[in-house]
Amino acid sequence: MLVSHKTENNMKASLLFLAVILLVQNGQSANILGIFPMGAGSHYILASKLMLGLAEAGHNITFISPYEFKTQPKSGSIKNIVLEGAGDEFQKLLKESNLFERNKQNLLLSLSTMLKNFVSSINDTLQDEKVNELLRSDQKFDAVIMEQFFNDALKVFAYLYDCPLILLNGGGPNSFVNPTVGNPEAISYIPNMMIKASRNQPMTFFERTKNALSHIIFVQIKNYLLLPHQNEVLHQKFPNVPEVTDLYLNASLVLLNSHPSMHPPQALVPNMVEIGGYFIDPPKKLPKDLQEFLDNAKDGAIYFSMGSNLKSKDITEERKKIILKVLGKLKQKVIWKFEQELPGKPDNILIKSWLPQQDILAHPNIKLFITHGGLLSTTETVYHGVPILAIPIFADQPMNAERAQAAGYGLTVPYTNEDFTEENFSHALEELLHNPKYRDTAQRVSRLFHDRPMKPMDTAVYWVDYVIRNKGARHLRVGSIHQTWYQYYMVDVILFLLFSVLIFVKIVKFVVVKVFKTVRSKVIRQSKIKTQ
Repeated sequence: MLVSHKTENNMKASLLFLAVILLVQNGQSANILGIFPMGAGSHYILASKLMLGLAEAGHNITFISPYEFKTQPKSGSIKNIVLEGAGDEFQKLLKESNLFERNKQNLLLSLSTMLKNFVSSINDTLQDEKVNELLRSDQKFDAVIMEQFFNDALKVFAYLYDCPLILLNGGGPNSFVNPTVGNPEAISYIPNMMIKASRNQPMTFFERTKNALSHIIFVQIKNYLLLPHQNEVLHQKFPNVPEVTDLYLNASLVLLNSHPSMHPPQALVPNMVEIGGYFIDPPKKLPKDLQEFLDNAKDGAIYFSMGSNLKSKDITEERKKIILKVLGKLKQKVIWKFEQELPGKPDNILIKSWLPQQDILAHPNIKLFITHGGLLSTTETVYHGVPILAIPIFADQPMNAERAQAAGYGLTVPYTNEDFTEENFSHALEELLHNPKYRDTAQRVSRLFHDRPMKPMDTAVYWVDYVIRNKGARHLRVGSIHQTWYQYYMVDVILFLLFSVLIFVKIVKFVVVKVFKTVRSKVIRQSKIKTQ
């Protein structure tokens, strides 16, 4: 086959252009270490999705995790280091815990157990043989990414590899992550996730008082329990590294899984970036049985799931009977994530131990999502514009449920003996299914969620690249991270000014009294002279 000279030159030029592009891409790729030892399903989803997104942007990822990562990126690479026994240990802990009864546990005992587990997880990660094999190798990294979740000792990896530290926070700005980059603590108008404030804003005086006390207690727990214990574990492994309190403030960037459409808007320092919903994939085709079940739901369908950690099978028998009785009366079909056989199940309910949640929520016949109110599930329902009935259990779930109800795209039925009744559950379902305002609001909030200049994963990739490209982007860090609490809140200045005013008043008083006495004495003397 004959090829013209011009065509041959065009082919050479195209090949040269392709080679240049490949060289440029190779030059932009970075070696990134992701450290995510947390075994909870929602935490692993956030970690693995971010690592996959960065790999598909062309980076080379080393991913330390509790579970094997099986997805192959379309470009870049992912080397998975699975922590020995971490996933099994967490699953064992889940089986031994009754998460539905967690809100009845003693708060101090629960907190003590939680801190012990976090410190144990840090120690296991630092002592893991495969992790230490990595440390002994000549591998270099351009950035370390880790979750900000009571594991500050692991920030030592950024110190050991002399590279920028990037934090991923599973929610919005809060007391867990704000201090790491000096973000203002909005305790006067943003409720702490550990307290239940009213849906009406602003908070009442007593709610603000409770919020302030919660903030102070958390700071003391962090400073005098959490960080010292982590420091001890860290220096047993690495005696010559900095204190955890120093590592704590070394973050170059914080990626927040939040968005103003779902979270109260508040001030963010320049190196805090919201990427809420980055973990959500475009909907895929449903399995045949689910597709047919939903397509045939002429009156609509309800999706019911309590998330990845809570198991529907662990709901008390009394509440199961209430749920089955109420759902069985509905015209709508129901898909329920349930982990075992369910005797007495009504014909309109389909149960499965695992379900493709995002793809189900995308089906046009889904009218309602019954959920525990976890942030990932709440974000997915907002993404697809589906109203929710929340049954919150613990952690951030009550707050997420309150926000959904306040925004107008959901209702809440608390999981308590007093409130979880057939009447309350049925009334909430009927209201959500038949009052169009909830779906209209869910669709409006969904439009706000999608209305942003670029996709959240693209935002994450851009800012990670930015920090690497600018060697930690120290110009974005605010000066408050170098201040003590009393300097930040101007306590020393206020006390100085008050003391100065006090001294000034005393001086003025002294002078006035002195002058008054002098004048009075003079007047008295003159008066005596006149009377003589």
